[in-house]
Amino acid sequence: MGAGIAQVAAAAGRRVLLTDAVPGAAERAITQIRDRVKSQVAKGRLDIDPDALDISAVDLPGLDACDVVIEAIVEDLSVKRQLFADLERIVSPGCMLASNSSSLSPTAMAAGLAHPGRLVGLHFFNPAPAMKLVEVISGLATAPEIAERATDLAAAWGKTVVRSAATPGFIVNRIARPFYAEAWRLYEEHGSVPENIDAVLTGAGGFRMGPFALMDLIGHDVNEAVTRSIWAAFGHDPRFAPSLAQRALVEAGWLGRKTGRGVYSYAEDAVGRGPVTQRATPSAAPATAAPPPHAVMERVTGGPSAASSLRPLLDRSGVAIITADPRDGSVAGLPGALVELPSGALLVHCEGDTATALSAAAGRPVILVDRVLDPATATAIAIAPSDGCPAAALAEATGLFQAANLDVFIVDDVPGLIVTRTVAMLANLAADALACRVASADDIDTAMRLGVSYPIGPLDWARRWGAQTVLTVLDSLENWYRDGHYRASPSLRRAALSGQALTG
Repeated sequence: MGAGIAQVAAAAGRRVLLTDAVPGAAERAITQIRDRVKSQVAKGRLDIDPDALDISAVDLPGLDACDVVIEAIVEDLSVKRQLFADLERIVSPGCMLASNSSSLSPTAMAAGLAHPGRLVGLHFFNPAPAMKLVEVISGLATAPEIAERATDLAAAWGKTVVRSAATPGFIVNRIARPFYAEAWRLYEEHGSVPENIDAVLTGAGGFRMGPFALMDLIGHDVNEAVTRSIWAAFGHDPRFAPSLAQRALVEAGWLGRKTGRGVYSYAEDAVGRGPVTQRATPSAAPATAAPPPHAVMERVTGGPSAASSLRPLLDRSGVAIITADPRDGSVAGLPGALVELPSGALLVHCEGDTATALSAAAGRPVILVDRVLDPATATAIAIAPSDGCPAAALAEATGLFQAANLDVFIVDDVPGLIVTRTVAMLANLAADALACRVASADDIDTAMRLGVSYPIGPLDWARRWGAQTVLTVLDSLENWYRDGHYRASPSLRRAALSGQALTG
């Protein structure tokens, strides 16, 4: 990471001095930086002279003339404190001290310094030359002008900067926990298998990578340590609780790509070019015939003009839908628009309840349908039948969505399914961070898009669904589990009551 930051600064035309406690490490890093820059220039991705990079290795006292020092050492608070105390005796009073820590607070690092106001968090994302995002974190003592200076510096180096308070995990690592946690919960409850969970979150949710593939790439030791650190920092809040299944992987040494095995297995390819994923193929449902035209009915409590939230997906199937008055064979116990299949089974858009609970209320089989990011571009969908649902009814639902060119993944009847519960929890933690003034709404969404490549920001997602829908999902999940994990943010509940968007 230190070499990556040095490369960013040098490529932006800054004079860079690189130091490392390991003899020879700084010199090796400089060679690697020049080689990487030469490769980027050869590919047309950079337009600079690699030989003109002003970068050299020094020992720690050689940093005395620097106007900015950025540390990227081991994530150990006592070690960082000692380094900054040593730097204070070396650098000038006007030198800005910055930490690239991904989880440790600048407030704690600055404690004991003679001039704590000049220490700021400057969190780059790995790999630093490629990732556009930088979080600037103000500790309790950080001077406003230092935070502005850090922001201007990162922007001048071509980065998109977001500002964060010194909270555990800052913006990205705090809000991103549910992306991993909900996948682990689904796995531990045998709701589905990892390859199917990944396929649904990419094909229906629009995420670039599924959570299990991403954790294998990050390394389970790193990912689990961040989760455990944030969980501890929040007083073991159940919303951040780590997974026992992931802990088992860490204890087994199955850390992901770097060890050749994690959730998935990896092996060197035939010519030694690196690990190749060896994983089970996602098991979408086999091809099934769609219901005949005019056999699918939509019963709408708000009158014929109130379209079902499933309609954009169903319209892709080419199966004509009859809109029926709910009084004509009305369905008791379920609110809103319902889609009735020829068998009499109901398709219901997921709002957190299980299909079995809805079936008990309606007195007939229910097939729960997960949510998607964009009905026009989704390539996958997860559905769950209620207990005792006839196979013929499940086949009707499967064929209907397959006719819409969707890979259909049949999952167990877990509350919230896959995309719905994951996005609701991401929106919940984003709303909580916004209410706690961790960052602005725009910075939260920007951070999640650029820092972890989410298709849209979680607050934007909440606005698209509506705060009331997100709250309904969370309350349903919390009522089911009753463990505090799905506790809704008070600010989200307030937005649902007022009808106001989560904008800060």
